Parts: sequence; structure tokens; C-alpha cells
Amino acid sequence: MNQIERIEHFEKIFDETSESVNELSNALKKYSMVQEKYFELMKYYGEEWRQDYEDDEAGKIPKDLKRGVLSQDGIYNLIEKNRELQMQILEIFADILHKG
Repeated sequence: MNQIERIEHFEKIFDETSESVNELSNALKKYSMVQEKYFELMKYYGEEWRQDYEDDEAGKIPKDLKRGVLSQDGIYNLIEKNRELQMQILEIFADILHKG
């Protein structure tokens, strides 16, 4: 690879990495900011949720109310996906730290 090709090659890597780092930084900020709300949702997913779910099943909740949170699997799937994401983040960062 000649000098021009080398510079172009590494410039492309620099651009891709810079964009990715900025996107990840923004995503991590957003993710971090929502964690308190996430823990609040986890606390709801118990007795209160069950009562709301049962009332919805009994027709006591207005049908025009957005209530995806009352789906049987919705919160559980979110919790599992969040755990998987946390493990993925740990694995990626452990690998990066090991290489760097």
C-alpha cells in the first residue's frame, strides 16, 4: 500500500470510528438517563402490575387507553433484553480493555 492509499485507508477508519464513538456516547447518555425510570418500571412489575393486568382482563380499564405495559410478556421481555444488553456491553468493554 502506498502512502496515499495508506492515508486514505486510515482516514476511513478514523471517520468510521469517530462516528461510532459519537453514536455510542449519545446512546449511553440516553440509556443512563432512563435507568431510574427503568428501575421504577421493574418495581411496578409486581403486585401493582398484576392488579392492573387483572382489571384490564376484567374490562375495567378503558379500551382506548394505551396499555402495552400490561401485556403479559412486555415488561419481562424488556427486563431480559436489558440484562442481555448489559452483559454484551461488559463483554465488549472487557475485550476492548484487554486489547488496548
